[in-house]
Amino acid sequence: MFPNSTGNGNGNPANYSKASQIWESLENQSNQRRYISFSISHACSIKFKQVIGGILANGINAGNKLKATRKKFRWSDSKYKKRVLNLKKKSDPLEGAPSAKGIVIEKIGIEAKQPNSAIRKCVKLQLIKNGRQITAFAPGDGAINYIDEHDEVTVEGIRGRQGRSKGDIPGVRFKVSKVNGISLLELVKGRKEKTVR
Repeated sequence: MFPNSTGNGNGNPANYSKASQIWESLENQSNQRRYISFSISHACSIKFKQVIGGILANGINAGNKLKATRKKFRWSDSKYKKRVLNLKKKSDPLEGAPSAKGIVIEKIGIEAKQPNSAIRKCVKLQLIKNGRQITAFAPGDGAINYIDEHDEVTVEGIRGRQGRSKGDIPGVRFKVSKVNGISLLELVKGRKEKTVR
């Protein structure tokens, strides 16, 4: 507002109103100038940052460039790709579970790898949870005799490196742990008898 002043001392109220209008118009003009100058400076600073940022980001040792390059080439790391895309769980017949049940289709013998010479007793079974067929090793002396076709068996990993096969049994990643709910080890040792399914 117009500052408290008596003007020329004649005490005319019209002079006060006219002076206050002039003062307000000057204030509005100054505010507009401030807003325009701020807008221009803000736009210039943004443009300057864009230009400078664009120039610096192309350098071979620039932070953004190094970050983007590292992000791009992380996909060359097989462990990173498996972890991010969850490939281990997708490719695993057990779907990430420690064990699963299946129905025995047939009993088979797999020839051991060199230099060993033997027939490893295994079973081919179909998993109940997803219908996939896998081969599982029957550990123990005479353990295959306790497993018949159409039995319900529980399988688990054979504990090879990175979830793969172990020892001289090629392509077998699983082993039988239970037959019809009874531990296969207990059956082999004669502590328990096999139940009828």
